[in-house]
Amino acid sequence: MNLVIQSLTPIAAEHHKPLLALSRGATLSAIDPCAVRIESAAIGQRPDLDVYCGTHELDYAFVEPARRLTDFGLVAMDMDSTLITIECIDEIADFCGLKAEVAAITEAAMRGEIKDFNESLTRRVALLKGLDASALEKVYEQRLQLSPGAETMLAGAKAAGMKTLLVSGGFTFFTEKLQARLGLDFTRANTLEIVDGKLTGRVLGEIVNADVKARTLREACDKLGIEPTRAIALGDGSNDLKMMAAAGLSVAFRAKPVVREAASVAFNHVGLDGLLRLF
Repeated sequence: MNLVIQSLTPIAAEHHKPLLALSRGATLSAIDPCAVRIESAAIGQRPDLDVYCGTHELDYAFVEPARRLTDFGLVAMDMDSTLITIECIDEIADFCGLKAEVAAITEAAMRGEIKDFNESLTRRVALLKGLDASALEKVYEQRLQLSPGAETMLAGAKAAGMKTLLVSGGFTFFTEKLQARLGLDFTRANTLEIVDGKLTGRVLGEIVNADVKARTLREACDKLGIEPTRAIALGDGSNDLKMMAAAGLSVAFRAKPVVREAASVAFNHVGLDGLLRLF
């Protein structure tokens, strides 16, 4: 297997020899100043690599040597804390003084401690009842930021001929704006009910939970005429696990432990553009 090691900052030459030894690889070459590739690395060396890379804030991934980005036809992304840096519902709740309460439920749900995502979302949205809908625009304009490397990753995926899917347990208000801003091909999210300019505390229609996320990925693949094995899925929370399991390559992005353990690749330090260096 090829072993790709990445960092947010240039990888010092002093790391080359210990990384080559730890991985039991054949050769090491630079991809760019912040990434190296080791050929014929031993996948059984994960425990040692976990320790070394964790200590030095490096991300590593084992990649099949013949695999190319052009082998894939779709990149599917979670929104909150993946494509963007915030949890939108937590920031919305801040406008009615309930951020801490809502964020605690969000965190527990993403760690997998609350098994019923529908219930957790319904509880959180109910707390927003009566909030002026203008808070959504304020969150988008004042607080929403793309995750590091997001635009570079999307540009690289599109250049490789891939289509893009944003599938979120968050809200259509934000996914639609991001679709227009970033030129995304497909989106799916929850719709907040708004009456007379106020949030009612309810979600309209089917809640986008883990099962719906996985189904949406498969449906997008069907539209494109490709197998789900030709999809890449990126996420951070437990409600992304089924979508990630359905894809041919899964990337845990600054994710909860349960997600890191299940994913093909975990990025704990680098940006989303780390995906492009794998191939």
